[in-house]
Amino acid sequence: MAENTFNTGTPSTSGPERPKSNKNGIIYGVLIAALVGTWGYMFYDKSQTSKELVTKENQLDTLTTSRNELQSEYDAAQARLDDLISQNSRMDSLVKSKDKEIADMKGRITSILGNKNATAAELAEARRLIEQLKSNTENYVATIERLEGEKIIITGERDVARKERDSVTTVKDSLGKRVDLGSVLHASNIKLAPINVKRNGKEEVTTKAKRADMMRVSFDLDNRIAQSGDKEIFVSITAPDGSPLAVEALGSGRFTLEDGTEKLYTVKKVVSYEAGGSTPVSMDWKQNSDFKPGDYTVEIYQGGFKIGAGKVNLKKGGLFN
Repeated sequence: MAENTFNTGTPSTSGPERPKSNKNGIIYGVLIAALVGTWGYMFYDKSQTSKELVTKENQLDTLTTSRNELQSEYDAAQARLDDLISQNSRMDSLVKSKDKEIADMKGRITSILGNKNATAAELAEARRLIEQLKSNTENYVATIERLEGEKIIITGERDVARKERDSVTTVKDSLGKRVDLGSVLHASNIKLAPINVKRNGKEEVTTKAKRADMMRVSFDLDNRIAQSGDKEIFVSITAPDGSPLAVEALGSGRFTLEDGTEKLYTVKKVVSYEAGGSTPVSMDWKQNSDFKPGDYTVEIYQGGFKIGAGKVNLKKGGLFN
C-alpha cells in the first residue's frame, strides 16, 4: 500500500547555525585594541610633556646663571668707574659730560637684569652694553692720561717762555745754583727690570712686554768726597717710540738740569746717603697702560747732572708666553 506524504507548508528549521559567540569576540577584540591604543597614546603624550618640562627647566637654569654672571660683571664695572671718578676730578668732569649716554646704558642694563623672565636675546644685549661700559671707562682713563701729559708739556712750555722773557735773571739764578761737580754722586750697577706680579703677590723678572706689570730701577750711589745727607734722585724712563714715560697723576713731573733747562722725570726719590760708602736704591714705576715691546732706556739724575744710564729690551712674546 502506498504511503501518503503530507506537506504542511512550514519551512524546515533543521541544518547548521552560525555561532553568536564569534561575532561578540570580534567586537570585544576591537574594543580592547582601541583601549590599548588609547593608553599607549596617553603614556607617549605624558612622556613627551615631561621631556618638554625638563628642557624648559634647564633653559631657565641657564638663563638664571647667565643673568647672575652679568650682574656680577656689571657691579664690578660700576665699582671701577666710581673709584676712578672719586680719585680724579678730570675723570669726574669727563664722565659728567657723558651723563645721558651713560645713564641710558645703565638704565637698560638694570632693566634687563632686573627681569627674571629676560630672554637669551635680552641677556646678550645686556652683555654687549656692559662690555661697552667697560670699554668706555678704559677710553676715559686713556683720555685723562693724555690730558695729564699735555698739561706737563704746556706747563713746561710756559716756563720756557717765562725764562726767555727774564733771560738775564735766569742766567744769574742758574749760575748761582750750579752744583760743584765734585759733590755729585755716581750711579753704578744700574738695572732696569720688568716685573711680573702674580696673584699671590710674588714678583719675578720677565722679558715679555705683555707680562710686565711694572718697571724696577735699581742702582748703587757712591762718591768718596760727597757729604752725607738727603739726596733727591730723579729717574727718567723712555719708551721704545722715544716718548717719556711720565704721568703727572702717577707722580711724574719736571726737574731742572744743570744748564737751566727742564726735563720730564718718571719717578723721583729722596735718598739718605752715607758718605764714604755705597748706598743701594730701588724705585718702581707702574703705569695704567700696557708696556710695549722694544728697547727702554733709563737715565738717573742728581743735582741736575746725569749720573748713570741703562737699557732693557722687552720682547713681544708668543701665544703661550
